Amino acid sequence: MTGPHSGSLGDAIAWLDRHINLEAIERGAAGRAAEPTLARIGALMTAMGDPQRAYPVIHITGTNGKGSTTRLATALLMAQGLSVGTITSPHLEVMNERITKDLQPISDDELLDVLVALEELEGFVLARGLSALPPTWFELVTAAAYRHFADAPVDAAVVEVGLGGRWDATNVADGQVAVVTNVALDHVEILGPTTAHIAREKAGIVKAGATVVVGETDEEVVEIVAEQASAVGAGPLWRRGPDFACTSSLIAVGGRVVDLRTPGRDYDGLYLPLHGAHQGDNASAALTAAEAFFGAPLDEAVVAEAFGAVTVPGRLEVASRRPLVVLDGAHNPAGAAVLGQALEEDFAAAERIVLVVGCLRGRDPAELLSKLPLARVSLLVACAPASPRAQAAKLVAEAAIGLGIATVAADEVDDALDRALAEAGPDDLVLVTGSLYVVGAARTYFRRLGSIGP
Repeated sequence: MTGPHSGSLGDAIAWLDRHINLEAIERGAAGRAAEPTLARIGALMTAMGDPQRAYPVIHITGTNGKGSTTRLATALLMAQGLSVGTITSPHLEVMNERITKDLQPISDDELLDVLVALEELEGFVLARGLSALPPTWFELVTAAAYRHFADAPVDAAVVEVGLGGRWDATNVADGQVAVVTNVALDHVEILGPTTAHIAREKAGIVKAGATVVVGETDEEVVEIVAEQASAVGAGPLWRRGPDFACTSSLIAVGGRVVDLRTPGRDYDGLYLPLHGAHQGDNASAALTAAEAFFGAPLDEAVVAEAFGAVTVPGRLEVASRRPLVVLDGAHNPAGAAVLGQALEEDFAAAERIVLVVGCLRGRDPAELLSKLPLARVSLLVACAPASPRAQAAKLVAEAAIGLGIATVAADEVDDALDRALAEAGPDDLVLVTGSLYVVGAARTYFRRLGSIGP
C-alpha cells in the first residue's frame, strides 16, 4: 500500500481508508477478510516498543453505556489532576474525536504525524514478516491513539472497547481496572447468538491483577466475568447492587441529581448535566472505576466538579430549542428501551414528537421503534445514514407504517431534518435516532445553524 507521502492529512486518511474497516463494510465480508486476532496490532505495538504500557489504563466494555462511562471516568481522573488520554468510538463527525487528551481531540497536525509514522511502520512489519496481513483500519487508529498518548505524554488512559473485548484491538493494553457496563444482544453475527457468548467476549478484557467493575446484574453474566477474573488472577470484583449503585436519580434542570454508593463511600446530591436515569448507573460505574484506579474514595467536591461539567455528545444531547431537538444514537433494542424511558421521564413535557430515524442494515427498525412512546409521535421522517451499510429509508418507513405511524421518507439526513423542523411546533420535540451515523450528520447540521458549538 502506498502511503501519505505528500504530507497532507487528506492523503493520510486516504491511506488509512484503504485498509479493511469493519465499521464501513458488510459484517460478513469483514469477518472473512479480518479474522479475530490481536496478532496484527500486536506486531505494530511491539515494533513501537509497546507504547500502551507507558501509562495505566482503565478499560471499559459493554453493550450500552460504555461511551458515557468512559467520558465520566475521564472527567474524574482529570479532576484529580491527571492528564488523561481517551479512546472512544465511533466518531460522530471527524475521526479526531476518537483520540483525545483531556477530552480535547487530537489536532490535525498530530494526527498526520502519527499516521505517517504508522504507514512507515506498517511497511517495516510486513517486509520483515512480523505480520502476515496488513492491520485493519480500527487497529491502525487504536495504534495511533496508544502511540500518541505515549508521545504526549499522558498520566493515564481511559479506553473504550470498539467491539466485544477479547479480540478488540484495544485489548493489547492491560487495564489496571476493567469495567463491563452491561451485556445485551448486539452484533450477534460476530460476538455470538446469546448473552452468554457476548459476555465471554467482553470478559476477555479482564487481566491479571485488575480490579473488575461489573455493572450488569444478570447472574449468568456476572458469573462468566467472575470465572474469567479467577482464571487470569484478577483482583477484586465489584458488582452493581452489593458493591456500588445509583441509589437516587431525580430530574433537574438540564440533567439529573443523583446519589451514588461505591465501595468507598456515599456521594449524595451530585448534579449530572446529562439526561436519562441510566446516566446515574453509568456515573456509579465510572466513580467505582476511579476509586479502584486510585485505591481510595475521592473527595466529594472533586467528584461534583468533574461530573458537573461532563458532556456526552450524541447521547440524549440537546442540539437546539424551540423546537427542542434531541440527538440519541440508540441503535439496538436495549438502547432504544433506555431512550424510551428518558422520553417518558426527562422529556415528558413535549406532547408531540417528530422522529428522524435512520438505521444500518442488520437492524430491525420496528423493534427499535416499539420501545418508544409512539402515541406521542406525530410524524416519522425516515432517512438513510451516510454509510455503506445504510438501510434504505423506504425500509425504515415501511416498518414505521406497519406500526401505525404517519411516515415520510427523505433522501438524506439534512433533508429529513428540514422536513422535521418544518413539521414541528415550538413546543414539540424532534428526536434524531437509530444510528450514530445519523446523529453525527445531525450534529454537523446544527453546528452550521450555530446551536452546537465547536
